[in-house]
Amino acid sequence: MDSKKPNRRGFLKGGAAAAGLAAGALQPAKAQKPASQWSEKGTNKEIIAYGERSRFVTSVRAPVAERDSPDAFGLMFHVLTPLQDSVGSITPSSLHYVATHRGSYVPEIDPKEHRLMIHGMVDRPLIFTMDELKRLPYVTRVHFIECIGNRSKPTHKTVQETHGMTSCSEWTGVLLSVLLKEAGVQNGASWIVAEGAEEIKGASSVPLGKAMDDCLVCYGQNGEAVRPQQGFPLRLIVPGFEGIFQTKYLRRIKVVDRYYMTYNDYGHINPDPKVSALGNQIGPKSVITFPSGGQKLSGAGFYEISGLAWSGAGAIRKVEVSTDGGKSWKDAELRTPAYPMAHTRFGLHWNWDGKACELLSRCTDELGTLQPTRAESAKYFDRPLDANFRVPGADNSVQSWKVSSDGSVHNGLA
Repeated sequence: MDSKKPNRRGFLKGGAAAAGLAAGALQPAKAQKPASQWSEKGTNKEIIAYGERSRFVTSVRAPVAERDSPDAFGLMFHVLTPLQDSVGSITPSSLHYVATHRGSYVPEIDPKEHRLMIHGMVDRPLIFTMDELKRLPYVTRVHFIECIGNRSKPTHKTVQETHGMTSCSEWTGVLLSVLLKEAGVQNGASWIVAEGAEEIKGASSVPLGKAMDDCLVCYGQNGEAVRPQQGFPLRLIVPGFEGIFQTKYLRRIKVVDRYYMTYNDYGHINPDPKVSALGNQIGPKSVITFPSGGQKLSGAGFYEISGLAWSGAGAIRKVEVSTDGGKSWKDAELRTPAYPMAHTRFGLHWNWDGKACELLSRCTDELGTLQPTRAESAKYFDRPLDANFRVPGADNSVQSWKVSSDGSVHNGLA
């Protein structure tokens, strides 16, 4: 055994965990109800058919603070993932964040009637049924999706509010390159336009190079069919790009020779090339999910700082955590596999002395790009760092959590 690696006995003997746990935490477990006293709720046909979580697990999504969902017209705006309750790196499908649906409600699509058309600058225009797509060679890959509106504000209280418009799933489907090669892309083509079946057509232009690289036409999410809120029966996944490119209810892909201005572009394009670059591809980003805003530490002692890191440019290679407001940094451990363009869970052992402090995390991706602070972002864009500063493009700046001496945790921007 490597003498440098901590083992369980040494960890406990060292007192970091046992002595650090809040007084009274190691009490004998209360007697559990005999099995015969448990509710028979789980015996009905619906629960047997699909199952449910424990009634003691209460994690739920929440609408963004700026707009209620459903609104006065019954329509849905952005709904946030409860990152503060997350474990591992995969977001349960039922807790995946939801972005605005264009037009009206979530389309109800019969997969037997759904078609995907590939046309435009191709030798052989093709139309696929769902059954035909599922006969093709498939891949399963883990990727995050993030809305460009995922940004921290001083008014946000929790990590669900500051960062809840990102989620990570295991996606299954056909590589878009397989379909494009089958159709035969013509010389001069440089973009594709992907269109969904929403009432007001959601469509986005994607560079042909990206489309031929790693884009997926997905019918599976986390081991089952893609959920209706996520684009059933077919969704385009453009790894690392902002959420607007991940076209739901995918029905048409047109190969073209230029960027097409679509409904989706309003509010998502910018003449500044620096801003545009940070909109297409999400920069390296991380956030501590525990301890985070709205949570409270029970007292001085040992805690496990935990969080998520991701990058649109590839895999996470390093995460650092500061417990003194950025004066010093320690390497965190990567607790899940670091897949390209995917959430990666990190953790750090921490012995809190009970004094007020500030927690930060920053990550580095496989290109060597380091997550910036808000001050560094302001300097990069040559804008003043004040209360009104809003990071242009995708906000991947470092998030601060301030821990008070009473154990309460607050947004460092407030």
